Amino acid sequence: MGKIIAIANQKGGVGKTTTSINLAAALGVLEKKVLLIDADPQANASSGLGIDVEGVEIGTYQIIEHSNTAKEGVISTSAPNVWIIPAHIDLVAIEIELVDKDNREYMLKQALQEIKEDYDYIIIDCAPSLGLLTLNALTAADSVVIPIQCEYFALEGLGKLLNTIKSVQKIHNPSLDIEGLLLTMYDTRLRLSNQVVEEVQKHFNNMVFSTIIQRNIKLSEAPSFGESIINYDATSKGAANYLNLAEEIIKKNSSN
Repeated sequence: MGKIIAIANQKGGVGKTTTSINLAAALGVLEKKVLLIDADPQANASSGLGIDVEGVEIGTYQIIEHSNTAKEGVISTSAPNVWIIPAHIDLVAIEIELVDKDNREYMLKQALQEIKEDYDYIIIDCAPSLGLLTLNALTAADSVVIPIQCEYFALEGLGKLLNTIKSVQKIHNPSLDIEGLLLTMYDTRLRLSNQVVEEVQKHFNNMVFSTIIQRNIKLSEAPSFGESIINYDATSKGAANYLNLAEEIIKKNSSN
């Protein structure tokens, strides 16, 4: 199948990397072969799966630049059935270096052609911006998951992101779908959380995943141990949420 899913939102702190790591791990546990691509210079998806970021010699930078093949950048992780192309801080320079290149929006798409069919799912953790890196991810992807935190400014900036997705569909990638809007950091005790859920569901209806990711201390702790939530605490609420999300995505894609 080889479906490429970008996890994108230009807002920081909405749960993009947490979702990238744990959705990949959950799909792996459900016996799907998964590749996670860290397309964020902060490299949190890499360190969150126990990769020594300082020691990365071939990563997303080299893949996008085409100085190495995607196959050469793939390394295994502690999560079953999950591999990663890690990032390094040098990825910061890619935006500047790509500016003068022909087909600069298609560099990642071209790099992934040779390995797309080797995996059931390829998950791209995007940087918190709408720059060239994110544009490359959206051009390479088949669909996009948009995490939205259940907090006051949740919908701020969402219109901008949806406009970017529309222009990517129009100019670079007409087959790009919205996989779904994912509500994250939900706190059952807060009235505000419930209001945001109602608001998003009212506006976006069936574009919103049924699964809601709840606030969970274990989810925050897991990356510091270099593990997914499923490896770190399979009985936690966070693990259950991400397994539900993975099942929802598998079901949606098998019925398409």
